[in-house]
Amino acid sequence: MLLVFVIALIGALLFSALSLPIPWLIGPIFSVLIAQFFIKDRLRWPAVLRNTGLVIVGVAIGQQFDFALFSDFKSLLFFMVIVNVLLFAFCLGIAWIIAKSTGLTFKTAVAANVPGGLSQLVLFAEEEGDVHLTAVTYFHIVRVLGVVLLIPFLVSGHVVGGASIPLTWDVWQVVLVILLAAIAVPLGRKLKLPVAHFLTPIIIVIGLKFFGIEAPTMPSDVLHIAQILIGAYIGLLLKPETLRLPLKVLIGGVTSTVAMIILTYGTSLLIAKFLDLSFATSFLSTAPGGLDQMGLLAAAVKADISVVTVFQLFRLLFIFLCILPIIKWVYRDRGETVQQN
Repeated sequence: MLLVFVIALIGALLFSALSLPIPWLIGPIFSVLIAQFFIKDRLRWPAVLRNTGLVIVGVAIGQQFDFALFSDFKSLLFFMVIVNVLLFAFCLGIAWIIAKSTGLTFKTAVAANVPGGLSQLVLFAEEEGDVHLTAVTYFHIVRVLGVVLLIPFLVSGHVVGGASIPLTWDVWQVVLVILLAAIAVPLGRKLKLPVAHFLTPIIIVIGLKFFGIEAPTMPSDVLHIAQILIGAYIGLLLKPETLRLPLKVLIGGVTSTVAMIILTYGTSLLIAKFLDLSFATSFLSTAPGGLDQMGLLAAAVKADISVVTVFQLFRLLFIFLCILPIIKWVYRDRGETVQQN
C-alpha cells in the first residue's frame, strides 16, 4: 500500500509539474497502471481507501449543487431522455458488431458496452452466469481508463477558471460533515443507491443545504488527497493478466470506447447549444463514464456539477431500472423457450 501511494504521488507531482489536466487524478492512474508491468504481485490498494476518496468528493460536489437547476427541469428531462435512448441504440449497434467480430455472445457484448458503473455491470455479469465476466470487466475498465484519461484533454481548453481554496478552514466543520456522510453510507447501500459511497454524501449535503445549513467548502488540498486515493485504485483495475484475452476482444474494447467518446462529442455540442451550457459541462454530462468519475472531473475542471450529476444519475437509473431488466427478461424468455423445445 505504501509503495502504491509513493508511485501515485510521484505520478501526481510529475503531471502537476508538466501542467497536464487534472494531475492529482490522472497522474496516479497513469503511474500505477504502468508500474504494474514492472512490479509483480506487490501492489495493493484496498477499496476502503477509494471509498474514502469518494466520500470526500461527494461532500464537495454536494456543497456546490445548485437548486436553480430545476427551474427549467422539463427541457433538461427532455434532453436526458433523448441522449440516453440514442446512446443505448448506439450501444446495441456496437454490441452487435462486437459479437459478430469477436465471437462473444450478444448478451455479453451488450453487458460490455452499456455505459453504466463499472462495479454494477461486473456484478450484473456475475449474477447472470452465462456472460463472459472477464470480457465485460475488460471492456468497462478500458472505458473508465479511456474516459478518465482522454476527456480531461478534450475539455481542458473549455475550463471555466476558478481559484483553488487554500488549506485555511475550520478543521472540525469539515471533519464533522465527512464523518456524517460516511456514517450515512450504509443506509445508502441498503437503499440500493448506485455508487453509494459517492451519491450518499451528495444527498446528505444537499439535504443540509435544503434546510439552510451550509456545509464548509472543501479545500483543494483535501480534494487532491481524495483524487490520489481514487486514482491509485483505478490505476490498479487493469491487471496485466487481463490482456491475455483474444486480440479481437482487446481491440473491440478500445474501439467501442473510442466510438462512444466520438458520439458523446457530437451530442454534447448539440446540448451545449440548446441548453446554453459550457462544452465541459455538456461533455461530462453525456460522457460514458461512471457517476463518480464524471462528478470528480466536473469538480476538477469547474464544470456545472449540478447538471453533470443529474445527467449521470439519470443514466444510471435508466440503465438499471429499464435496460438491464429488459435484457434479463429477453434472455430468460429465450432460455425457457429452449428448455421447452
